[in-house]
Amino acid sequence: MMVLWSERGGVVPETGDDGEAAEVLTTLLGCPPEMLDVSLDQLRTLVVVHVTGTAQRAARALGREQSSVQKQLDNLNKTATRLVGEALVVKQGRGKDFLFTPTGEEVVALARQTLLSWTDGLHRSRRRVGSTVTFGTTEFTVQFLGAVWPMLREDFERRGVHLNIEHVRTRDLWRKLDGKKVDLVCGSFAAEHSRRPVLDYDFLEWHRERVALLTNLAPRELPGTPVTADRLPGLPLLAPTAGLLAQFLSRWYGPDYRGVLHVIADIDSLNYGLNLLTTQLLHGCLLTTERVADAALDGRLPGQGLRKIDLADDYQPRLEIVTGIFARKGERDRYAPDHPLNLLWNAFADATPTRTVPGVLPG
Repeated sequence: MMVLWSERGGVVPETGDDGEAAEVLTTLLGCPPEMLDVSLDQLRTLVVVHVTGTAQRAARALGREQSSVQKQLDNLNKTATRLVGEALVVKQGRGKDFLFTPTGEEVVALARQTLLSWTDGLHRSRRRVGSTVTFGTTEFTVQFLGAVWPMLREDFERRGVHLNIEHVRTRDLWRKLDGKKVDLVCGSFAAEHSRRPVLDYDFLEWHRERVALLTNLAPRELPGTPVTADRLPGLPLLAPTAGLLAQFLSRWYGPDYRGVLHVIADIDSLNYGLNLLTTQLLHGCLLTTERVADAALDGRLPGQGLRKIDLADDYQPRLEIVTGIFARKGERDRYAPDHPLNLLWNAFADATPTRTVPGVLPG
C-alpha cells in the first residue's frame, strides 16, 4: 500500500482516489526550497533557545559555541522572512531573553512536535525490531542486572542487540517508564507488609526489606533498642527531600512530616547524608534501607563509626521496601517470545530470589 503524508502531518494511505493522491503529491512537490533546507538540527536549536531564553544558555545546553547557535538563528530568521515576511526571534538587548514573534512561537510548537514525534517513532521501531533495549536502574539496583547479563551477553551480541543502561533515580521511575524512555526498569517503592502490590505495570518482585536508622549518636543518647514511632520525632534526623524514604515518612507522619520531625538537615542523596555523619559534621540519624545500612557497616559504603538501629513494629501502616523489575503493562505480550525484551524479563524471572507460584506471596 502506498503511503503519503497529509498537509496536517498525518499519514494518508492511497485509497484509489486519484484526485486526492494527486493533490497531496502536488503539494509535496511544491514545497518551497527554503523550507526544505531547514534541518532537524536547526529546529532543535530553535526549541532549545526558546526553552533557555538566550543563545548563550542554549549553546551551553547543546555543548556548542554561542556563535554556532547564533548563526543557526540568523539562517532561520532569513528563511522565515523570505517565506512569510517575519523573523522568528528578535534580540532585546544584552543579557535579555530573545523575543519570539507569533511566527516564531508557531514554528517552535511545530518543531517541538516534529522532533518528539520522530524520536518516539524511532524508539517504537527499535523496540519492535528489538535492535535496542533500554534498561533503567537506580544506583543500588544495578547489581541485579549484573546477575543476569552474563547469561544473555553472547546471544545479544550475536544478534546485534544493543543493551542501553540508563541511570534512573527512584523518584523518576514511573515517569521514565511512562514516557517510554526505558523499556524495563529496576527500582523500589514502599508497600504494605506481606501484601502483594497492585500496580499499573507488569511487575516482577526481586526482594523485600525494612528500613532502619544509621546514627553516630552515642549509646547513652540513643540506645540500641528498636526506635518506636513516638520516639522518632524526638531524634535529630537527616531527612530526604524526596524519593522512596520520603514516602515512608509521609505515610507515617503525614504530608507535613518535616514539621513533625526534628529535621537537622535536608539531604538529596544517600552518600551526602552518610558523609555528614561519618565526618561528624552533624550528629543525628539517617533513615535508610537495611541493605544499605549493612553495606555501610561492612565498609562497602561510607559508614565508619556508625551504628545501625532497627525500627520497632508499631509504625502504621507497616511498610516495606519492595524492589523488582517493571515493564509497561501488556507490552511484552505484543512481542515474540524471543524478543530481547522478553529474554531479559525471563532471565530476571529465573534469577529472582523470590520465585513463587503466581498469586502466592513469598514468606
